[in-house]
Amino acid sequence: MTSRLGLTRRQFQLSTLLATLSVVSTTSVLAASFPERPITFICPWPAGGTADQTMRALCAVAGKELGQPIAVENKVGASGMLGLKAMLSAKPDGYTVGQIPISVTRFSQLGSVTIDPQKDITYLARTSGQLFGAAVLATSRFKTIQDLVKEAKANAGKITYAHAGVGGATHVGMEEFALAAGIQLLHVPFKGGADALQALLGGHVDVLADSSSWASHVEAGKLRLLATWGEQRTSRFKNVPTLKDAGYNVVVDAPNGVGAPKGLDPAITARLRQAFRVATLSAEFKAACDKIDAPVLYLDGVDYEKYVAQVYAKETVLIERLKLKELLKS
Repeated sequence: MTSRLGLTRRQFQLSTLLATLSVVSTTSVLAASFPERPITFICPWPAGGTADQTMRALCAVAGKELGQPIAVENKVGASGMLGLKAMLSAKPDGYTVGQIPISVTRFSQLGSVTIDPQKDITYLARTSGQLFGAAVLATSRFKTIQDLVKEAKANAGKITYAHAGVGGATHVGMEEFALAAGIQLLHVPFKGGADALQALLGGHVDVLADSSSWASHVEAGKLRLLATWGEQRTSRFKNVPTLKDAGYNVVVDAPNGVGAPKGLDPAITARLRQAFRVATLSAEFKAACDKIDAPVLYLDGVDYEKYVAQVYAKETVLIERLKLKELLKS
């Protein structure tokens, strides 16, 4: 029996096998020599910001490990989703990687971005979290987080708090706390943490829910930090309780990580995972994180992917409980 190309069945099978082996061999050679040129790292946050600073420290070490420089490129917008979309649309050859905001698990379900975090990303490493907290003016009537809860129970929906946008970590984190405390607060969204901070400093809201924008103002005595939201207290504000210390089982640290487009060669994936493992656990990266009180929360790519799946399931519940879809439409 001959094929349409005039080959016998055996010849056809042999040619197919040789073609397959050729592709595998070529891929293996490419993976073995990777990287042969500089790598682009897409950071979805502004240059000079806290996330940008830590990612540049991370890339400096990872670049040394790989033997090629990693150039950080900032693509800002849509709460970090613009940069993530740009990274995922790149060729899956290992030469474009980037930071993954964990909020993609929420925004993908809210319809804000057409990315499936469980299918569209090659996960390389979870790197570090963020320090969040609730702060008030130093002159505020709230001396402790318990004071806030007590008044909120007596005056449902009267206490206002500023945050960096509906559906973001500061909004969802504060509402998660309110659920745990059995209280109702009035959220006031802003375009970013800087605007939210100014709203508190100007006396326009009662409380600020944000990442460490409040830190220098707390140290200067302008603001009082009621609680931080991490698993453990931060050394910089060791006298301030976490929400868990205060009796509310809520932890919000919004870990970031590093990923690449789907379809990356397994050997190249392994090479990048190793490089970012070394970088995440390096003294240089820890020093950069310490400057902004960000905890190092390393997970290898496989465990990072499992973590994202867990967060995705948790976000599904929170979106429903907090009626976030309705809030975004209002």
